[in-house]
Amino acid sequence: MARKLFGTDGIRGVAGEYPLDRATANAVGAALGKWVAESGKDLQVVVGMDTRESGPWLAAEVAGGLARKGVRAKFAGVTTTPGVAYLAKTGRFAAGVMISASHNPYQDNGIKILGHSGYKLPDEEEEGIENSIFALLESGVVSAPAEMPVDEGLDRAYIDHLASTMSASLGGMELVVDCANGSASHLAPPLLERLGAKVHAIGASPNGQNINLNCGSLHLETLRAVVLERGARLGVAFDGDADRALFVSHSGEIVDGDAVLLIAARYMQQSGRLSVPLVVATVMSNLGLEQALSAHGIGLVRTPVGDKYVLEEMLRRGATLGGEQSGHVIFRDYATTGDGMLTALRVLEVMNQTGGDLDSLVQELHIYPQILLNVRVKQRKPLDEIASVKEQIRAAEASFGGNGRVLVRFSGTEPLARVMVEGPDRERVEHFARRIASQIQIELG
Repeated sequence: MARKLFGTDGIRGVAGEYPLDRATANAVGAALGKWVAESGKDLQVVVGMDTRESGPWLAAEVAGGLARKGVRAKFAGVTTTPGVAYLAKTGRFAAGVMISASHNPYQDNGIKILGHSGYKLPDEEEEGIENSIFALLESGVVSAPAEMPVDEGLDRAYIDHLASTMSASLGGMELVVDCANGSASHLAPPLLERLGAKVHAIGASPNGQNINLNCGSLHLETLRAVVLERGARLGVAFDGDADRALFVSHSGEIVDGDAVLLIAARYMQQSGRLSVPLVVATVMSNLGLEQALSAHGIGLVRTPVGDKYVLEEMLRRGATLGGEQSGHVIFRDYATTGDGMLTALRVLEVMNQTGGDLDSLVQELHIYPQILLNVRVKQRKPLDEIASVKEQIRAAEASFGGNGRVLVRFSGTEPLARVMVEGPDRERVEHFARRIASQIQIELG
């Protein structure tokens, strides 16, 4: 049965509107509380949020729903999604809840649920919770929102864990850190300074409405300008909940998740930390990554878009490294989910140990031109049932032969169709991407 509330990254929507209205958020808490109570695990859930103005009341509603089923919520306050995952796994918690819409604008929010394992719940468990949510909504019973005092010790435990993964000082390395006015704002700069870096922070003044606003991993232009102006060793940008990181090199080059996977895989292989000669990525990862890894005897396995699916494949294959071009990178030796701050530490570790800079570390990665267009849609109709769209896709694939890729899919979190075309010739790539996107607009826009 298709899920109606949960997408690839929890429940998303506009805060205050269904399914992120007060009654539904309360029902989410009660449904999770029912699941926890029936599981026989600790009757306690850790809750965190990013910096959106809607975070506190959504967290209070979820906690109120949990309390209705006899489950206590402990509040980490503003923290990261991977921070909640770490606390759920290492503490006496049956689950973790993160209130965040990641890279979306402040008007949006979301509810992500993680199990005690630190992993996102399997689809079938989300479906069971979803059924309970609908039953609770139908009953019309709503409990009062809960008071949510912040437990400051929770964040400290998570930051101490991240710091413990670094064996050497950063030795005064100058870094520019863009915190997206989100979860990393009060966490990343102190962590990096604690490890010896000289940090210039930008996008670190959240006001509830400026999360991801012209800053962070979706807007690298300001970070790039500041890195060049200051002559910094590198820049790193997080998204709203800091589960992803993208980088800018000393020379101003953008270093995305594909490049980080190459840097990390090569170093982990050389140091004996790549459990199997394999990296798990998504269908969005560039052909250039596949070719660069192959030159080192490392394979690439692709999954559907979503770090949840990357992780499932990593577990199935016993892989220790996987991630997405967008900057979600999973280092399974240290974490159960993508973690932007952990990713930054791993990149800095490679630079420290090899003496290289980002430009030299990604020199062998030759990126095929890739265009990604987003088309806002009013309805979702299976794309393989739309003859005109299929015709445009076939024409592109025939033109590239085996030396290019076309991927068309619906977003799991927004009313968008995403069109990705990749090939050796930018002009042809742009031509076919526009043709496919235009046809989807005609049919579904």
